[in-house]
Amino acid sequence: MTKRKPLSTIVYEGLSERIRSGQLPPGVQLPTEAELCVEFDVSRSVLREAMARLRSEGMVIPQQGKGMFVSEAPAPRNFSIADEALKTLPETIALLELRLSVEVEAAGLCAERRTDAEADAIRGLIEQIDALHEDPTAVQIHYDYDFHLAIAKATRNEFIHGFLSYLRPFIVPRFRLGHVVAPDVKEPYYARIHAEHMAIVGAIERRDSRAAREAMRAHLCNSLERVRALAFASGVEMTGSDQTVAAAKLFAELKGRATAGK
Repeated sequence: MTKRKPLSTIVYEGLSERIRSGQLPPGVQLPTEAELCVEFDVSRSVLREAMARLRSEGMVIPQQGKGMFVSEAPAPRNFSIADEALKTLPETIALLELRLSVEVEAAGLCAERRTDAEADAIRGLIEQIDALHEDPTAVQIHYDYDFHLAIAKATRNEFIHGFLSYLRPFIVPRFRLGHVVAPDVKEPYYARIHAEHMAIVGAIERRDSRAAREAMRAHLCNSLERVRALAFASGVEMTGSDQTVAAAKLFAELKGRATAGK
């Protein structure tokens, strides 16, 4: 007697086949939970189990406040990442979580404290950056870091700006955008990131600190999910000794600077 597959496996296989075949292409939003439950005739708990499996394999990623999307990352066989870079994925994810906690508030403070000249400069900077649409294989994932530093500078809090400036060499050079964005979805990706940037800039220009915080949180959460998807697809654990060693090194350097400044 043939053993029946669990319902969650049937849902997983059905959706993963659509993703692999291109029926659900990279970057497209999946139907809502309610729609998928009706289509597969399963409960929400069964659907969520299947979605968790898809997410664990880097096939789908959530976007805050929008829903679940097919990952834009190329299949693992289509790209290679140096072993040394892969080892830094847990550290990169942890640093993005740290940035999230600092930069959300920085965006709100910037909206409250910026000058008109600074708001104009922030807009001009990100419009220049977003207009490039460079080859994802040749540009860094965090290519917009100067934009984030400009926002931090306008908070009038030198500790925020100094801290994010200090983190730059730990964050920026690690990975290329091509590791998380397939070439055929480059333009939709850049368009979506530009929309995220404009939401932040618009809130800063309106001096709407709440909207600025929300827009920055959405932007960084989306970035974090893309890197997590890369980790899942690459089979890299998001916790481990590498992150511990990296954190100890970073804190030792911070302590050394503080001691030297006394």
